[in-house]
Amino acid sequence: QVQLVESGGGSVQAGGSLRLSCAASGRSFSSYSMGWFRQAPGKEREFVARINWRGGDTYYAVSLKDRFTISRDNAKNTVYLQMNSLKPEDTAVYYCAADTNSYGSSRLAYDYAYWGQGTQVTVSS
Repeated sequence: QVQLVESGGGSVQAGGSLRLSCAASGRSFSSYSMGWFRQAPGKEREFVARINWRGGDTYYAVSLKDRFTISRDNAKNTVYLQMNSLKPEDTAVYYCAADTNSYGSSRLAYDYAYWGQGTQVTVSS
C-alpha cells in the first residue's frame, strides 16, 4: 500500500515556474514507477510524465517534454515535477500516481494503482 500526497501547486502568471512534489509513504516506493497526470475542468485526465524506479528512464507527453521535467529522490520517497514557461492551458489539477511495474512506459491512467488527491495549478495570462 502506498499513500501519495502532492504539494507545490498554486497560482502563477504565464511564463512562470512551479515545482510540484509528491511525498509517498510505504516501503515499496523505490520499486514503483511514478507518474504525473493532470485534469482540466471539463476534460479527461491526461498523462504528463513518468519516471521508472531508478529514475533513469523518463517519458513525457510530447507537447510538454520541452517545459516539464520529472525526477525522483528515492531516499526521500518523493517525486517531483518541475514546470517551466507555464501557459494558461496548463491550468489543471495535477495528480501523482504510482505504478507497481518498476519498468515499462505506460501512459494509461488505469495502469497506475495508487493516486494522490491532486494539487491545483492555475496559470493566468
